[in-house]
Amino acid sequence: MTYKTVTLKRGKEDSLQRFHPWVFSGAIAAADDTIEEGDLVTVYAHDGTLIGNGHSQIGSIAVRMLTFDATAIDEAFFEHRLNDAYRMRQALGLQREDNNAFRLVHGEGDFLPGLVVDIYGHTAVMQAHSPGMHFARDIIAKALTHLPGGVVRNVYYKSETTLPYKAHLDPMNDYIIGSMETDEALENGLRFHVDWLKGQKTGFFVDQRENRRLLEHYSKGRRVLNMFCYTGGFSVYALRGGAQLVHSVDSSAKAVRLTDDNVALNFAPEDGRHKSFAEDAFKFLDNMEKEAYDLIILDPPAFAKHKSALRNALIGYRRLNAKALEKMPHGSILFTFSCSQAVNKEQFRLAVFSAAAQTRRKVRILHQLTQPADHPINIYHPEGEYLKGLVLYVE
Repeated sequence: MTYKTVTLKRGKEDSLQRFHPWVFSGAIAAADDTIEEGDLVTVYAHDGTLIGNGHSQIGSIAVRMLTFDATAIDEAFFEHRLNDAYRMRQALGLQREDNNAFRLVHGEGDFLPGLVVDIYGHTAVMQAHSPGMHFARDIIAKALTHLPGGVVRNVYYKSETTLPYKAHLDPMNDYIIGSMETDEALENGLRFHVDWLKGQKTGFFVDQRENRRLLEHYSKGRRVLNMFCYTGGFSVYALRGGAQLVHSVDSSAKAVRLTDDNVALNFAPEDGRHKSFAEDAFKFLDNMEKEAYDLIILDPPAFAKHKSALRNALIGYRRLNAKALEKMPHGSILFTFSCSQAVNKEQFRLAVFSAAAQTRRKVRILHQLTQPADHPINIYHPEGEYLKGLVLYVE
């Protein structure tokens, strides 16, 4: 296998010597003229010292490092990394009789930058976020089917919306191996339809699994409002937790139908506690009756996918939380989240603090939430911490 070469400017190897997996375009002194998107490259320091191998790409991140030595990026490499990732999930106890949905590969967090793999039963849904992983998709799919116990029988490739548009790769979402067996997955004993064919991300937000379970603990006897409900995960957990009523809101009529399907999958038709609304979240909060709900979940899509949108995102989080806080009765609980990587914990907390001050509510933090252990953060890549959440007691 041929590797192109990249040589760094003096002093630009420092972050790589601390195992940060990104090489920025401004750090490169020289590179082979023939390098194309997704090529395997070997990166050298300015003095010729080998640093490691990675995937090249166009943009500010020019190389995503896969190794920090001379290890070849081949079938054996992917088999080894995927087996390591699977062993960690086994250690976490995520594959069991009442749970078969989890993240197997979380990009840099599993030392495979540019790759995401979620498991739903015996189906792996793979997303490439870099051209290099796109070109390696067949090798990766084959390696997935070699995991212990035959856990993966089907591999669905879903990268039409995740690859850089400038790469002109024209990926097609389709099964690489196998076919549809079932769209049902189990999470903590609850059943969910997962739409990996046309749904957002890989079809289900497995990153909220532990936070949904915490919500279940607080739901007994409460009137719950689940904003941006998507597949209704929080709604289903709230119902199992003994909520008095649960209302689910999403601007997408398709998401609302999927929520209704998931409620029906877990509860008897005569259980009339749930109602859904296909409506804009801000409009719903504006029009809702004061003190109608004493437990609200705000889990919006990313308000800022890039730093350029940070200011508007923080305004959005403040407005959203203020609208909820001003309508909540004394003794309410608010679960509020940000999944924007560009927004750090302190910025999100300040936005929520500003919302509380604006509405003049007394608010206490009960829990500070993050992503679960199957979405690990590479200690050398703090940018991998993207999910922030607060559980607030509102007086």
